[in-house]
Amino acid sequence: MNMTVKHQYIERESGTVRTEQLYGDRFVRFLYNGVRENAPILFRLCTSAHMSSILGMINFDNPLAAGLSGNRRFLAECGVDLGECLEQPEFFTTPRKIFERQIRYGECRPMTDDPSAVTSPADARVLVGSFRESSLLFIKEKFFEYEEFLGRDRPGWLRAFAGGDFAVFRLTPDKYHYNHTPVAGRVADIYEIPGSYHSCNPGAVVEVVTPYSKNKRVVTVLDTDVPGGTGVGLVAMVEVVAMMIGEIVQCYSAESYDNPQPLTPGMFLVKGAPKSLYRPGSSTDVLIFQKGRISFAEDLVRNMHATNIESRFSHGFGRPLVETDVRVRSLIARARDNG
Repeated sequence: MNMTVKHQYIERESGTVRTEQLYGDRFVRFLYNGVRENAPILFRLCTSAHMSSILGMINFDNPLAAGLSGNRRFLAECGVDLGECLEQPEFFTTPRKIFERQIRYGECRPMTDDPSAVTSPADARVLVGSFRESSLLFIKEKFFEYEEFLGRDRPGWLRAFAGGDFAVFRLTPDKYHYNHTPVAGRVADIYEIPGSYHSCNPGAVVEVVTPYSKNKRVVTVLDTDVPGGTGVGLVAMVEVVAMMIGEIVQCYSAESYDNPQPLTPGMFLVKGAPKSLYRPGSSTDVLIFQKGRISFAEDLVRNMHATNIESRFSHGFGRPLVETDVRVRSLIARARDNG
């Protein structure tokens, strides 16, 4: 695929078509179109954990340069609103502090009180899909290979989610980088799968076969069919690292960001609470649902099939695949009434 194609998405709140400014796009094009083909050993080095950590430190830990007007120019380029943050503006002296910011999410990211609602785990651009070939949302192993993604050594979860639905949330570097719980339920399992650190740039995703299956990731399985739960069956929340992401910190807090704690099986998680933090850069969340348990929001499905929008996913996969920009804790699906 020609990685010079522009990439557009739909802004959910206004319905406006936006053209994304792809950070480091020239470097990603060079790496995935040149280095990957002609210097595979160097390519593997560039997508390793060690190199990702070095790139992250160079890009995110240097003080914001006064010669570039410091915070104001950087924040303007990223479109970050410090007015929604808990810290005062003078706190944000490095890009890392900006990307790891905490916000007044109760005010700035309101959440529906519908107990059957599934909400977005992040400020992100989302595509929805299905593992069922009969579904209009069927996307055959474009972003990940199912068994490899969840772990071939987890046959119980592979059976549980067979034929289900999924949603892919792509966080860009400018986004708020805390993930929030999309459902209420009990932690049935949490495990880490090692892997690489491929870029989440749409062009890179298209160039590498099932890239999210190759990257390091943390899988959390939530049982929502419990007292106080959302009632949508089992839900797998998979947090996927990317280039310049150093780690995924599990730091669940039932209220605000107070008393953060790692997840353990048996814990009950309330919906909409901070669950984890990417350190920092671009990254991806994937939610996987059991067959027949949820229905996606109509606007997300409608937007995805738009034909008049330039999307690198559409060009690369040969069918309309347009992302919708959503806010964390906003509605993405509801429990399906199977009665």
